Amino acid sequence: MNNVPQHQQLDVDRPSRRIHLRRSMIRRIGLVAAGLSLALCSTGQAIAAPTPMHTGTPGCMTAGAAKPNGKQWPAAPAMTINQKAAYTASLETNCGTITIKLDAAKAPRTVNSFVFLAGQQYFDHTRCHRLTTSGIFVLQCGDPTGTGRGGPGYKFPDENLAGATYPAGTVAMANAGPNTNGSQFFLVYKNSQLPPNYTPFGRITGGTDVLQNIAAGGTKDRSGDGAPANDIVLQTVTTHS
Repeated sequence: MNNVPQHQQLDVDRPSRRIHLRRSMIRRIGLVAAGLSLALCSTGQAIAAPTPMHTGTPGCMTAGAAKPNGKQWPAAPAMTINQKAAYTASLETNCGTITIKLDAAKAPRTVNSFVFLAGQQYFDHTRCHRLTTSGIFVLQCGDPTGTGRGGPGYKFPDENLAGATYPAGTVAMANAGPNTNGSQFFLVYKNSQLPPNYTPFGRITGGTDVLQNIAAGGTKDRSGDGAPANDIVLQTVTTHS
């Protein structure tokens, strides 16, 4: 996530960012690309047939092509948020909208980075590259490369780890090990037993049904840990205070 849980980062592992899971945990965890067909109109010109509106995942529209802007920075952004202010995020996906309450008080550096990246349209038109459906239950997003190895070019320290748990609705950072946070994050759709290694920085306040529908679609290879069966794209990510 980068990595969720080896505890996978969540994944920034291999060396992608994954939720790193211990091997014992891994053992327990046991795109629909819509092509354009061509038709001939009466003038003899080839025209694209309409792209199907729906995927195999209930409630999801066919995702457009991922078009990340590829921006990179040499260092984490300067602190500009108000740690006492209330921040929210809205993730507009091809399956619906997910809203998040960000915790600037407990995870100020993380929220500051997330707000910065959202403002730079860094997340827009990027795929959520990982879904886990056994052992841990998360959707991992935030990597513009879609490989689990991408990031914004900078890393920042962990926060808010003391006693951290990951019940359904948690939003936390994926990493490749201690203090390697970048842009990848994960959304927990079912209570997940993870070590307190992943900075929690928000709670889902709306769109849990969207996340559940995505999870119900499973993974492309049906392995329980891989790319979602249907492309899940963050069309826009915005933050508000």
